[in-house]
Amino acid sequence: MLVMPLVCAEDFTLSAGVSVNDVPKAFFGSWRVTAKIEDSNSYGTFKPSSCDMWNLTRVGDKISLTNPFSGASADISLKSVEGNLIVFSKKAPYDNKVLTDVVTIRLSGNEFTGINDLTLESFSLIDNHLMKSEHAKYMIKGEKISGENILGK
Repeated sequence: MLVMPLVCAEDFTLSAGVSVNDVPKAFFGSWRVTAKIEDSNSYGTFKPSSCDMWNLTRVGDKISLTNPFSGASADISLKSVEGNLIVFSKKAPYDNKVLTDVVTIRLSGNEFTGINDLTLESFSLIDNHLMKSEHAKYMIKGEKISGENILGK
């Protein structure tokens, strides 16, 4: 008779994807973010440039991005973290539209540079089919206003 040892689920740590713990502490805090459009299939829909404030916070395993200027708030999903290169996304549904941001940034001291790819999808109010998909690619720059420095200073 073969006897197998009893193993509890707590004895295993399963990991897949990206952990919030992989994100450098310098990512969190308040940022002044400027954006300039680089490419779009709908220049009339998207602003040519903008200046915003991002507050990036972590509570448990959730990361939130809030903008006190616009009042917008969203939980973000980490796509990848490789050192100081971070890719995340967020979705904002409203009315019959869904705005999806995919943001790629590289932290460097109290600054970051990167790309924000936006997709705005419009759906039919009658049968919910996709009527239009508009895209914009922004070059973004961030300057740390408050929060931990990437160099730990």
